[in-house]
Amino acid sequence: MIKWAGRLIVFFGAAHTLLALTMEGAARHAGAWFSGELWGDDLSSMSDDNSAYWLSLASFGIPLTMVGLTVLWLDRRGIVPPPFIAWTLAIWTVVGAAVLLVTPWPIMLLASVLLLVGARRANHREKSAEISR
Repeated sequence: MIKWAGRLIVFFGAAHTLLALTMEGAARHAGAWFSGELWGDDLSSMSDDNSAYWLSLASFGIPLTMVGLTVLWLDRRGIVPPPFIAWTLAIWTVVGAAVLLVTPWPIMLLASVLLLVGARRANHREKSAEISR
C-alpha cells in the first residue's frame, strides 16, 4: 500500500508539471523566465509569463514528486513513512477540492488513504512481531 501511495504521489506531481509545460503551453514562456522579466512582475496583476511559471515550475508538482520519491525511498528501506505526511496531503487535498472542485483530487486522496492504511498495517505488524519474540 505504501509503495502504491508513493507511486500515485509521484505520478500526480510529475503529471501536473509535465502537462502544464506541454499541454497548457507554459514552456513557451521559458525565455521570459530565464531573462529576468519576472523579477519585477507584480503578483497581484500577474503577467501571462508569471502565471505560466507558477502553473508549472513553481507549482506543487515538483515538491510533490519529491515527497512521493521520498515515500518510495523509505519503503524500499523498510522504513514506515511518518503519518504526518499522509495527514498533511489529505488535508491539503480536501482544501484544494473545496476551492477548485474540477481537479483530479481523488488521486491524491486515494494516495493519502493508502499511505495511512499502509503505515498503520506496517506498524501493527512490527508490534505483533515484537510481542511474539
